[in-house]
This record gives sequence, structure tokens and C-alpha cells, in this order.
Amino acid sequence: MARVVVLGAGVSGHTAALYLKKRLGKAHEVVVVSPNAKYNWIPSNIWVGVGRMSPQDVVFPLAPIYAKHGIRFVQAKAFALWPEGDAEDDRPAVEVELTSAEKAGEVDKIRYDYLINATGPKLNFGATPGLGPDEGNTVSVCTPAHAEDAHVKLQQVIAACKNGEDKRVVIGVGHGTCTCEGAAFEYTFNVEHELREAGVRDRVELVYLTNENELGDFGVGGMQFEQNGFRTTSQLWTESLYRERGVKAVTGAAVTSIEPGVIHYDQLDGSHNDLPYDFAMLLPPFKGADWKAYDRAGEDITDTVFAPSGFMKVDADYAKRPFEEWTAKDWPRTYQNPTYPNCFAVGIAFAPPHQISRPRATPEGLAVAPSPPRTGMPSGTIGKVVAFSIADMILKGATVPTHAASMAEMAAACVASAGTGMRSGTAAAMTMSPVVPDWEKYPETGRNLKETFGEIGLAGHWVKRLLHTLFIYKAKVKPGWTWIPE
Repeated sequence: MARVVVLGAGVSGHTAALYLKKRLGKAHEVVVVSPNAKYNWIPSNIWVGVGRMSPQDVVFPLAPIYAKHGIRFVQAKAFALWPEGDAEDDRPAVEVELTSAEKAGEVDKIRYDYLINATGPKLNFGATPGLGPDEGNTVSVCTPAHAEDAHVKLQQVIAACKNGEDKRVVIGVGHGTCTCEGAAFEYTFNVEHELREAGVRDRVELVYLTNENELGDFGVGGMQFEQNGFRTTSQLWTESLYRERGVKAVTGAAVTSIEPGVIHYDQLDGSHNDLPYDFAMLLPPFKGADWKAYDRAGEDITDTVFAPSGFMKVDADYAKRPFEEWTAKDWPRTYQNPTYPNCFAVGIAFAPPHQISRPRATPEGLAVAPSPPRTGMPSGTIGKVVAFSIADMILKGATVPTHAASMAEMAAACVASAGTGMRSGTAAAMTMSPVVPDWEKYPETGRNLKETFGEIGLAGHWVKRLLHTLFIYKAKVKPGWTWIPE
């Protein structure tokens, strides 16, 4: 019997575990290790952050799902990897600290034949002094609890405005290297929508603060697409929405610190700026999980297995080269660790070879460089193909991965909410193909214009709401779940 251990139960890890068990059946063991007892459909956290959903609408318990489908669930946090085994046993192991209430703090080693690292990101609020809801001065929508707190504080702003006060609301990213600008975009326009619905929009100055060099970059270098027979860009398309909704955008910004009521940030032009605020939702940068790797003798080999960011190295080209020399071929296809071939990393847990957007810096050298997004559709697709490869290795004796999913070859769709409501809601629907531009294959635009486009309207909101229902249905492994694409 082979054992596959999946670390993490987010979109990518949960997807991988379900497909693994479906293919491997009862003859082999699938173990999911996650510090959280519940699955969170993160894209809908922004609706919790404006009070349109409750935390219960975006989560469900993992243990009953896994028990029903023969997957062993361990509520724990991985902190050490032993890919060569240790003095006690030749089998590789992951060392974990249990996090359930009954066994919190206990340490265990789980042996594996294959490992999938799907630990996702650590929310690195500490990268910017004063950032975050716990020890900082800003709110967040990264978790259901954070989003619920953001909603409470937003309601306080709305109440003050109804009493005749004017407020400034700032939404964006809290560090020069943040990713997931799309989530900040969504929350900005959902807040704008709620302010209009509450009748206080004229009392709020709404500011979008981003590390993108231009609006519509989204960490993917922006997009070009054809619309109504004309060539346009995601920059022009996005800027028109900001003008229409009266949102002031500050681009090319790296937040350096946050005091109560004041955000300090530098811009690419070298300026140092202070931005007073009454409410601020700023996303944190991501880093890999805080864990180490050791060889059989106990020597630290963390730098061999993981990149400096803390994300796991895979079959990518990590050679340092100028931006102009980066290519689509640098990106991983199989997500297999080059040193330990029974280890894979999926979703946000794999180390990207470089940024997609051109990296920039202030005259003083402060990085203003959006990190590449690896969430949503790509994350689920990667988890699925890695599961298929491992299943073939176990069942068919394959010696190399049998399935591939390069972000430089796959398309991705994103439906970004711009305000909820079955009659008044809107969403920006975007597709890009491929996610990472391939300038050799598409020398004019980097992407296939026939498969790259953007639209905004009420229909997009209906699609966004439908996707929420479908993906939670899929994650709960309801009948026909495999028919719903990643």
C-alpha cells in the first residue's frame, strides 16, 4: 500500500486529494494534513467583508467529507520535512504539530511515499509595520474572521457618514511585492457599491492603493484583447471603471509603514507620501510556510528544497536573468521537486521562477513588483494534474510525471465582483490564454487574442454567484462533482 500525504486543504490540496482517492481507491492511502478544520472558499470572502454573506456561507467542515470518501484527515501544521527519512526509519516523513483542540501542541511524524505540498501562503502581515488586523492598524479579507471584522468596521464608517461625517476609505495592497491585486479590486468596488446602496457615497473618498505600475496589470503584465472589433488593453478597460465609479487610484506604490490613521508609502517616482485614512483594507504579501527540511543525518537542507521565499522548488528554471531574457519555458510543467522526485508542490506552494509583470523599484531600491498570482483556476488545475501523475506512478509504475499543466500554456478565467445584487450587481469577467505570456508563440501581444477578453456587467455577477455555489458543491464532493471544471 502506498501512502500519499497532502499538506494543505485549500483549492489545490483539496482538489488533489479528492482526485487521488478517486483514482487510487481503497488499495492505497491518502492523508490530508491541514491546520484548519474547515474548508474556505476564499474568493467569496470579499462578500463576507461587505456583509452580503456570513462566514458560514463560505466554509464547511473537512473531516466529515474526508471520512465519507476514505481519506484520512489530520488537523496539524507541518513544520519539518525529512525527504530522506531519518535515523528511525528510511521512509520519508513530514513532522507536524497537531492543532485540534484535543491534541493541540502534540508532535508527530507522518511517513509518506509521495508528498504534495499544498500549504499555500503565509499571510506575511509582519513585512510592513502596522499592517494587518491582529497586531496592525488595517483590516483584511484574507480569512472569514478577518472579513467579518472588516464588515463591522465598514458599517461603523457608513453609520458615521449617515451622521454627516466625511470619510476616506483606502483599499489595496500593503507591500511593494504583494500579489492578488484582483481581490483588492473586487473589495474596492463591492465597498463602493455598498456605499451607494447606503446613500453615503458622496461622503466617502474612495482610494485604491496598488503596487501595479498601471491599472489592469493584476500581476500578469496586463492584457490586450479585442472588443467590438477594436483592440484595447486591460489598462484602458480598468481605468474606465475607476472613472465611472469615482475611485481615485494610486499606482506604483509600496507601503512602508502604517500608523493609526496614516499610511506611509513610496512611489516609483521616488516620492515619500502620507495618506490619512478612516478605514483601510490592505492585503499582505505572501511567503512560504515556516518550515524546514533535513537530510537523514539531520543537516539542514532547507535551501535545497525551498526557494528563499519559502515556496518549494519544482521543475522551473530559476536561473537569474534580466527581465528581457525570461521566457514562457522557464515555468514548471509537472511541479515535481528536482531533488526529491516523490515530492510535488501545487498552487501557491510552488516557487515561481520569476514575476510575470516587469519588476520595478524606487530610486532608493525599494521593490515595487507584483508577485505572480497562482490562485483559483490555475491552482485547481495544477492540483488535479499532479494527482493524476502520482496515481499513474503508483498504479502503472510510471517513472516520470505523466501529466503537465504549465501556466505558460493554460488559460484562466476570472470573474471579479464589482458589487453584489441580482439586479444591481456587476462583475468584471476576464479570460487570458495563456496566464504567463508566451512572446515566442504570440509575438504581438504575448497571448492568444481569440481567447483573451474582458467584459463587465450584470451577467458577470450572476456568473460569479453561480460559481460560488458550483465550487462549494464540487468541494463537498456532491454527485457529479468531477463534471465541474477546475
